[in-house]
Parts: sequence; structure tokens; C-alpha cells
Amino acid sequence: MKDTGQTLPREGAALVLVDVQNDFCASDGKSAQWGADLSAVDPAVDRIERLCVAAREAGIPVVFISLVTAPETDSPAMIDFYARQGMEPSSVAVCRKATVGADYYRVAPLPGDIEILKQRYSGFVGTNLELALKSNGIRKLMVAGFTTECCVESTVRDGFMRDYECFVVSDACAAYSTDIHEASLKGMALNFATLITTDQVVRSWAPLMGG
Repeated sequence: MKDTGQTLPREGAALVLVDVQNDFCASDGKSAQWGADLSAVDPAVDRIERLCVAAREAGIPVVFISLVTAPETDSPAMIDFYARQGMEPSSVAVCRKATVGADYYRVAPLPGDIEILKQRYSGFVGTNLELALKSNGIRKLMVAGFTTECCVESTVRDGFMRDYECFVVSDACAAYSTDIHEASLKGMALNFATLITTDQVVRSWAPLMGG
């Protein structure tokens, strides 16, 4: 995506990171075990690390949303969907509670960050995300993470439907296929999100940074 030089909102903004976890990102995580192409993951995490540093230095809230599943909260609809695709029901057993797969990958919340645990694709479904956003005066979401077309897009869609202005950091999220990543970005840009770059975010927050 081309950097237009646009200055992004700072008032009421937060950096929202979706599913930066081992099972989605690590070379020994579940996605890798299932044959996913992880080549776009680490470059995106490099930028996520940069965004975290910039946000914290600028006093911008950082929100970590992570998937943590357990048998008692598994989605029957997802199990049925996977079965119709010829997949085993065990495919839902990703980011299981108290496993390494659910741990954060290369980044993690620090004191003062907001942490939200979810059991579905969207960070808004069945969580206290909206309560946390409202409590902190957050109305602008700068979203990054994994994967673009699934949990990132689901969270952005739901955020927009709840009247949050949504921005997707296009080079700080990724899918396991470039085509799918680009198609998701195109769809979001058409309907409910502004696409931005890491450089734009860091430049826009620079006036708030110490030193």
C-alpha cells in the first residue's frame, strides 16, 4: 500500500493487536503444523514490534486481543463447518488454554496495556473489549495482527458496526496467502476501514513521543 503522507488521529486512538500468538505465527505452532505458509508473518511482527514501541512512547493505549480456547467453549458451528470441509473436529483445538500455542509470539502486554481474551474470530464477541474501549475513551482503532481475512477482518467489521472508526495497518498484518491478504484488505477498504502503513502510524504519533 502506498504511504499517502496522511496524518492519522491521535485523540481517542489505540493500537489493537489481534492474535499475535504461537499457534498462528511460530514455526512449531498449529498453523505451521498444518502446512501454512508463514513467510509473511515475521515481517509483519517486525512492524508490530515497532508499533508497540511507538504507541507506548506516545502514550497511546495498546490492546492485545488473543484467542484462548477450551473444549467447553468450542463453537459447535465451527466444528460442523470443519467437518463439511473434510477436516477433523480437533482442528478447533488451537490456542488451547495453558498451552504454549496460546502464548504471545515475540510481543506481549506490559503493565498498563489492555488484554482481551476471546473464543471466536471477532474480538468483540463474548468479551469485555467494548467496555475497555469505552472506559479508556477509545474511538479510533489502529488494527494489526493475524490473520488478515479472519480474525483481523472479523474484529474490524464488528468494530465498525459499533461505530468505531477503524484503520488497518496493512503491512503489520498478514495471511497465509498473499492473494487472500490483498483481497481482504481490498474488501475492508471498500466498506469499513482505512488502510494505513506502519510508517504513517509512527510518523503521526511522533509528536507525542518523549525525547
